[in-house]
Amino acid sequence: MHPPCSGEASQPCCSGCFPSPFLASYFDNFHNTTKSIINITGSIHDDLEAATSSTLHPYNQFTNHETLPSLDESYINFTKAYPPFCSTSEVDRIRAQEYNHLNLSNICFDYTGYGLFSNAQEQRSCPSTSIASSSSCPPPSLPYSALEPPFFDISYKPINLHSQVLYGGQESELESKIRERIMAFMNISEADYTLVFIANEVSAFKLIGNSFKFQSDGELLTVYDHKSEAVDVMIETCKEQGANILSAEFSWPNLGIRYRKLKKMIMSRRDKRKRGLFVFPLHSRVTGAPYSYIWMSMAQENGWHVLIDACALVPKEMESLGLTMFKPDFMVCSFYKKFGKNPSGFGCLFVKKSSISALKESGNATSIGIVSLFPAFRQPQPQEEIVIADEETEPKSETPPQHVTEEAYVKQKGTLSSEIVELNSSLESVQSKERLGLVNGSSEIECRGLDHADSVGLILISGRGRYLTNWLVNALMSLQHPHTQTGLSLIRIYGPEINLHRGPAVAFNVFDWKGEKIDPTVVQKLADRNNISLSGAFLQNIRFSDKNEEKRQRICEVKGLCQSNKTQSHDFGVSVVTAALGFLTNFEDVYRLWAFLSRFLDADFVDKERLRYMALNQKTLDI
Repeated sequence: MHPPCSGEASQPCCSGCFPSPFLASYFDNFHNTTKSIINITGSIHDDLEAATSSTLHPYNQFTNHETLPSLDESYINFTKAYPPFCSTSEVDRIRAQEYNHLNLSNICFDYTGYGLFSNAQEQRSCPSTSIASSSSCPPPSLPYSALEPPFFDISYKPINLHSQVLYGGQESELESKIRERIMAFMNISEADYTLVFIANEVSAFKLIGNSFKFQSDGELLTVYDHKSEAVDVMIETCKEQGANILSAEFSWPNLGIRYRKLKKMIMSRRDKRKRGLFVFPLHSRVTGAPYSYIWMSMAQENGWHVLIDACALVPKEMESLGLTMFKPDFMVCSFYKKFGKNPSGFGCLFVKKSSISALKESGNATSIGIVSLFPAFRQPQPQEEIVIADEETEPKSETPPQHVTEEAYVKQKGTLSSEIVELNSSLESVQSKERLGLVNGSSEIECRGLDHADSVGLILISGRGRYLTNWLVNALMSLQHPHTQTGLSLIRIYGPEINLHRGPAVAFNVFDWKGEKIDPTVVQKLADRNNISLSGAFLQNIRFSDKNEEKRQRICEVKGLCQSNKTQSHDFGVSVVTAALGFLTNFEDVYRLWAFLSRFLDADFVDKERLRYMALNQKTLDI
């Protein structure tokens, strides 16, 4: 994670580039500490590139998808190249026991963020309400949380961010417990930060844009190599307040930060009071390109307030030394209810208490994203049976109308015993008190998703992701179109290739045997038909050097790779496919993605898939 001082790459040196001798000492120590950890755990080879290249031994190039080694053979070679991977088997055990839906449904390469709960928690909730003597469900005396799935709903709060951070508000037991658990998971001190629940990532960025107190002629500086809805919303919001908008630029094709350009934008002004907001991810959630913590420190030393985008970090990565040392003013991250199946959840905005003066005390920042959490009331599903302890009554499947409580429904139908009505009344009462924050110690919130990440730890999680990501990059680059003198690659990787510090995301495009890009949406649709979920993205803020201008024009105009504004050489964008690897990704997932993409080596693959779809579904596949 240490971007250069020379030219266009991204490792700044600490000699002469930064005014603080502390930073030089810190990064020397940080680098040495990291190397020591790596050496002690054996989690990486000295030569990662050589190790990664050996994972496909004895092959290094494939021109036919039918010649790919089997899953078993590939896994054996993989573990030979990366022996420490076997020490991460605990993740496989957790996935098999707690997240079996990941093996039964789509392979998920379209998730970033954290999952609060596991699939097993939902499965443990009672599938039917039964008062028969043979019932295996919990008796009425058990607490509400034992009878309900560990999920929640949200409601919007009419309050501005400054007031929420300064005064807080009445907090339910559910909110309190989830807040405490998340702050412990993120290793963030409640003495330093306030956690605010936000509807989602986009709402969090918009809220900061609305709430930040820009000085006259203040600036918003963002570091994103891809188009982001959240950042775009923030930019528009800040423009309305008169802020100047600045963006970091990235070099083609590895998409490293153009170091000198960003340094100049950070350090250009002498009047530090008129600085603004520096928005910074620790790596790109699209390309996996890593960015050094030192950019955050440089911005702080030059008067900027810093917002860290932590939405794409792997679990436990927030525990690293950098954030505990540099303490940004704001941090944003996302939490799903359950990874890989239910995308609903919330965003978290952490505000440093000492930075509250940077927020407006009032204004139009009211009620645009701050939310409360409350327990979700679980309606019986259509297949659930309500069993009566009456021999003459036939078990019957019933589903109450939407938004009608079980108690009202039971009273209306008049078919259940008084014990059922009493039980439901009790549950409703506990739920109402929970929403108001009046229940103390009546239930325990179990965030098994966070517990699992805690049990595995940062070193194993990051090491596992590093092995799988670099294997995937190498495997994709091994696919070459047949019968081409120049060895035309099927896959083009954008951003870092094999790299020790890259993030767990790979951006790429697929090219046919003529060298023309296949529309990323076509790749996504065909992947989805093969039970593989991928994302699409748009790379931007890319700058070519003069020597590459002719090549850029050839790429843009002949191969249709990008969209560009010819008046500016850096106004260039590329639509790409992106695969994000998560904490629970396993080797079979990445192998299946590789095997699917290798089928594009068949020149007729897309046409064959279209015809097959028509034969099965009697309608045209829109690709």
